[in-house]
Amino acid sequence: MYKKRGQIWIETVIYTLIAFVLIAAVLAFVKPKIDEVQDKAIVEQSISMIKDIDATIMEIVQGGSGNKRKIEVSIKKGTLKIDSINDDIVFEIESKHIYSEPGKTIPDGNLLITTQESSGKENIITVQRLYDYNLTFSGKEELKTLSKAATPYKIFFTNKGKIGDIWDIDVTLG
Repeated sequence: MYKKRGQIWIETVIYTLIAFVLIAAVLAFVKPKIDEVQDKAIVEQSISMIKDIDATIMEIVQGGSGNKRKIEVSIKKGTLKIDSINDDIVFEIESKHIYSEPGKTIPDGNLLITTQESSGKENIITVQRLYDYNLTFSGKEELKTLSKAATPYKIFFTNKGKIGDIWDIDVTLG
């Protein structure tokens, strides 16, 4: 009678271990795919964010000198670079998702999207918007990098008027 009871416990432990091994095997194959899908969603949101920034800049240019707008930007992964030296805005992210053929630049409206292979399993996806305007950051020609944060960044865009034939757009953080 005691032998059967011991056998039942041994079988239960073995079946439980088999179940854990199967669950671990499934997770080992599924987790990378889940990470890739999450990265794809973040890349798509980032492209949308750059398009929103671009639309805001276009609004203040059309609104004329003195026009000012605020936009809130959430960065969950990657970095947003406001490069007033080269008059462009760039978003970079290391991602398991491959947005385009590595090394090729894909235009998406006014945006240029590039996937670069890096060492390891992740790729560097760059979303860039070049401007024909003079971008400044807090009145200076500098590179400002915004990285992931728990709270959204409040970015203000101000049309400072024309310098010669070029609009002067100032970017500040609030």
